Amino acid sequence: MDLFDVIKRRYSVRAYRPDPVEEEKLQEILEAGRLAPTAANRQPFRIIVVRTAGRTEALARIYGRDWFTDAPLVLCLCGVEEEGWVRGKDDKSYIDVDAAIVMDHLVLAATALGLGTCWIAAFDPDAAREVLSLPDGVAPLLFTPLGYPADQPRPKQRKDLDDLVKWNRW
Repeated sequence: MDLFDVIKRRYSVRAYRPDPVEEEKLQEILEAGRLAPTAANRQPFRIIVVRTAGRTEALARIYGRDWFTDAPLVLCLCGVEEEGWVRGKDDKSYIDVDAAIVMDHLVLAATALGLGTCWIAAFDPDAAREVLSLPDGVAPLLFTPLGYPADQPRPKQRKDLDDLVKWNRW
């Protein structure tokens, strides 16, 4: 599938079929994340793959929407703080940027393989740390369910390109 077709087809899936995700597809998606560019190629992330069966109550503490655990898998993208690149001039950490790039690779790979995802940032970080047994220095940054969609995409509403792009200066 053409990259631009994948970009156009991707949507935030909020209903999932219980069908398992094939191991080969999961590995392709994880590989897409591994290949994502990160600042100074530090790869300051870890991906936790959570099988939702038997864990719905614990996962609901992280994010309480029913559809979050309807998917057979949930991925958590974590940042390893000591591994991240920091810009020297102003001490800006790029770990959040790196995580966003990795998540986008995961999401687009899933879409290309016929699977659905939904970026989740509005989760309870304390519950995530506890449920996933995260050590100090590892921060939960993003979640997504991963599974086969049981819904249909709605029309996308996006701003016009002219409203988003500036040329040469603000």
